[in-house]
Amino acid sequence: MSHNTTVSLVLGSGGARGLAHIGIIHWLEEHGYQIHSISGCSMGALVGGIYAAGKLDAFEQWVRSITKFDILTYMDFSFSKSGFVKGGRLMKTLSDLVGDRQIETLPIRFTAVATDIEHSKEIWLNSGSLFDAVRASISIPLLFTPFFYRDAFLIDGGILNPVPIAPTFHDNTDLTIAVNLSARPKDIREFLREETHAESTEEPSNFSAFQKKIGEFLALLQFAKSEQTVEEIGMYEVAVQAFDAMQEAIARQKLAAYPPDFVVEIARNACGTLEFDLADQMIALGYEKAREYLGMLAPGATPDTMLSA
Repeated sequence: MSHNTTVSLVLGSGGARGLAHIGIIHWLEEHGYQIHSISGCSMGALVGGIYAAGKLDAFEQWVRSITKFDILTYMDFSFSKSGFVKGGRLMKTLSDLVGDRQIETLPIRFTAVATDIEHSKEIWLNSGSLFDAVRASISIPLLFTPFFYRDAFLIDGGILNPVPIAPTFHDNTDLTIAVNLSARPKDIREFLREETHAESTEEPSNFSAFQKKIGEFLALLQFAKSEQTVEEIGMYEVAVQAFDAMQEAIARQKLAAYPPDFVVEIARNACGTLEFDLADQMIALGYEKAREYLGMLAPGATPDTMLSA
C-alpha cells in the first residue's frame, strides 16, 4: 500500500517494552505511512534514532538474538554510587552495528529527550553524535550512571517527559502518533482476552508466526509477582515499579495537555525493564497494538478528513 500521509512519531520510554516500537514502525511502513519526524526518550530514542539512521533491520536482527546471558555481557558494571552500569559497552556494540551518525545528517528529523538532573529540565538533543544523544536519554536512574554531555549531567528523559510530544509541535506532517509505554497495568486475564481476540480477527501478516507466541509469553510474564509480599520484593524492583508508576502518571498528564492525533498504548507491566530476551514477543505485541489502535485509519487519512467523513 502506498499513500502520502506523513507522520510525526513520538516514541515513549519504558525499557524493554520499547521493543514494541519496532512492530509499530513495521505496521506503519506496511500500510504506507511516511515517517518524517521522530521524537523519543530512553528506549524510544534508541529505536527511533536507529530507525532514522536507516539501520532498524540490522538492530532488529541483533536484538531478536539476545539471550538473558547476553544481557549481562553488555553490562559494564560500575563501582560508582550513581548507577550500576556505565553503558559504554552497550553503546560501542550499537555503534559498531549501526555506525554512529551526526543527527543533523539523518534523513529523518530526530530528537532525543533527556533530563538535566541538576537543573530539573528537559534537554532536546537534535544535533551532534546520535549515540551520545541516545546514551544520555537512556540513563535510567540507579541502573545507568548519568551521562555528562554538553556541560550537564543527563539522565533518562522519561523522568520529566515519558512521551515527548512537544518536539514535534512545528512539524509539517499530517499526523502525530504517540506510543505510550506507560499505560495502566493490566492483569493476566486482560492480556489473554486480547490475545484470543487477536487470533480470531487478525489478517495474515509477516508477524502471524509470532501471534501464537504472544499467548505463551503473556502467561509467563511477571504478573505472579503481584502476589508477593512487600518483604519478598527486592529494593531494585521497588525502585523500578516506582519509576514506572511515576512515568504512568506523567504520561497521562502530558497526553491530556498536548494530545496527539493518535496514541498507541502498551501496558507498563507488559514486560520487565531488562527483559530484552523477549524481543520476538514485544515486537509482535507492538505490531498487534498498532493494528488495534490505528487500523481504523483509511489510506491517506488525516484528522480533518476523518472529521468530515
